[in-house]
Amino acid sequence: MAPVPCLLNGFGRIGRLAMRIAYDSKDTSGIQVVHINDLASVESSAYLLQYDSVHGTWEHDVQVDDKGNIVITDAHTKEKQVVTYSRHTSPKDLVLSECNGASMVLEGTGVFLTRDALQPYFDNGASKVVVTAPVKDAANPVTNIVYGVNHAVYDPAKDSIVTAASCTTNCLAPVVKVIQEKLKIRHGCITTVHDVTNTQSILDCPNTKKSDLRRARSALVNLAPTSTGSATAIALIFPELKGKLNGLAIRVPLTNSSITDCVFEVEKETTAEEVNALLKEAAEGELKGILGYETKPLVSTDYINDPRSGIVDALSTQVIDKTLVKIYVWYDNEFGYSHRFVDVAGMVAASIKQ
Repeated sequence: MAPVPCLLNGFGRIGRLAMRIAYDSKDTSGIQVVHINDLASVESSAYLLQYDSVHGTWEHDVQVDDKGNIVITDAHTKEKQVVTYSRHTSPKDLVLSECNGASMVLEGTGVFLTRDALQPYFDNGASKVVVTAPVKDAANPVTNIVYGVNHAVYDPAKDSIVTAASCTTNCLAPVVKVIQEKLKIRHGCITTVHDVTNTQSILDCPNTKKSDLRRARSALVNLAPTSTGSATAIALIFPELKGKLNGLAIRVPLTNSSITDCVFEVEKETTAEEVNALLKEAAEGELKGILGYETKPLVSTDYINDPRSGIVDALSTQVIDKTLVKIYVWYDNEFGYSHRFVDVAGMVAASIKQ
């Protein structure tokens, strides 16, 4: 079956990596990005697709033609793909029949995060919309997919919009799944030590995120406590844990690869050895490719470009007084999450009748 042609709206850190991953796996992912919309110039977007300070230079050649399209020349086959480009500010202006044959939307701006804000995509011909951030709708919740953990809940008949959750939720959920199923979580708290993102300021300056003034401070020289919704979002995947998990984040002056400190009070008495054995078994079994398990004394840069959602740092696992469990989980918050986003998009695309 031919891949489903997609409009990608938002060509930031996740959008560009998702584009790379989808292109390199076009024979298996089930999707193909045929149109990109972003506020940046096409020249800037093409340049940043080819060159990345964290993830390295993409092997394929990326150019802009005289019509303002992005042209990708495959490094191996030398075949060219033309990806059309636009700079609209609203989904209302993105008519899919004018987007190089696109029928499905990959929403990666981080801006349009309600059903009402996403509705114009459907008005303009979209079959499905997959979003790179949680979508807020208390009355009619959007299905929150952490691929590899709960992707089986996707219902093509009713889920016109799905979200691939967040990078930290994708890191946390596989670990929660193992601990909840094997040891039962009473309650817990997580702290994600998270690299900088473009919501922060390079140097001190007013920040648009008014609810979090610390993001106005320089990301280059500060550790900055901030919020994370990842722990509470787990309740959307494990409803029995609603109100039992919460957490915070600390932004640190590094470019990539984060770590989540998970602390759970469990019902069943256990040991660090048993906890590690359970996580290792899952990483080598049902969660293979999603959850990793590492016994080497590695550091953050060793996890750059790791496609897994999270990797347990087995050397750091602790159990205190038989029921307090502490686990460190590494994750490439950009590359790993982008892989899961493409996985979710491919799953949704496979459900579309062409």
